[in-house]
Amino acid sequence: MMNPPRRISRGFSLIEMLVGILIVSFGLLGLITLQARALQVSVSSEDSQRAALLASEIAAQMFNQNTVNLNPAVVTAWATRVANPANGGVPNGTGTVSVTNATTARVTVTWTPVQSTGAVNDTHTYFTDVVIPQ
Repeated sequence: MMNPPRRISRGFSLIEMLVGILIVSFGLLGLITLQARALQVSVSSEDSQRAALLASEIAAQMFNQNTVNLNPAVVTAWATRVANPANGGVPNGTGTVSVTNATTARVTVTWTPVQSTGAVNDTHTYFTDVVIPQ
C-alpha cells in the first residue's frame, strides 16, 4: 500500500499575520505613549528651570542694589516678564516679592502648565528667600 504524497506547508496563515500585526501595533502604541510622557516631563522641567532663573534674576537685582526694597517699577516689570511665556516667563505665571524685614525677602514664582487638568496639584510654585547681609 502506498502512502499518498504529503503536501508541504509554506508561508503563514492569515491568522498568524493578524496576530503579528496586533503585537507590533501594541508595541508601537506603547512607544508613542512613552514619547508623549517624555515630552510632557521635558516641558515641565523647562518651566521649573525658567522659574528658578526668573527668581534668581530678581534676587541678583536685590544683591546688586544691596537692599530687598526694590523700586516698585522694577518689581512690576519683573512680574510682567514672569507672566509672559513668549518673553522668557512661565505659562499662566505670577511673580511676587514679599519683604519680611529690612534684610529678608521671599521671591515666589507660581505657574500652571498649559496642559493642566485644572486640579489643585497642577499649580507649581518655586520660591527662594533672599537675605542681604548688613
